[in-house]
Amino acid sequence: MTDALDRLLAIVPAPDEHRRMRSWDEVERTIGVALPCDYKELVHVYGGGNWDDYLHVLEPGCPNDDYDLVAWARNQAEDLEGLWEFERKPVELEAEGARVIPWAVTDNGECLYWLVLPGVAPEGWTVMVNEARGGRWEHFSVSCTRFLAAALEGELRSGVLSSSFPLASHTFRRHRAG
Repeated sequence: MTDALDRLLAIVPAPDEHRRMRSWDEVERTIGVALPCDYKELVHVYGGGNWDDYLHVLEPGCPNDDYDLVAWARNQAEDLEGLWEFERKPVELEAEGARVIPWAVTDNGECLYWLVLPGVAPEGWTVMVNEARGGRWEHFSVSCTRFLAAALEGELRSGVLSSSFPLASHTFRRHRAG
């Protein structure tokens, strides 16, 4: 278990509900890349869900189709390709073969991505945050679970995410069929 996941467990205990087992091989084949181990552990322990009534961690095969990782990855890749025709790419994405893959979204429409760079293993992927309906991006040189733990503890602040995130008293709710 990663230090960041241990931090999350100290912030919000994991739900006692049965955890679904999944075939990561099929998910990764569909997306076209291996996913970071810290994300797989996060989903194994918590499942996809809503943190502090705001941030939704995506999950492959999510019971609520609105938060399915595979669908978001496919749709965002298409949407961003169209967007780059009209807006400038963030400097982090200008390298040949660079791309982003979503791992979380917010109630306001912001999207949190992994920054995937050629030659960088999934354990080295960092986080990019894109504002809803806008061209503002932020880059954080941390993994997704480290980002989540640091954001919940107030150690990391984003100018894109809502100023009301995180809440003073943290919550987590698993996604249900919607």
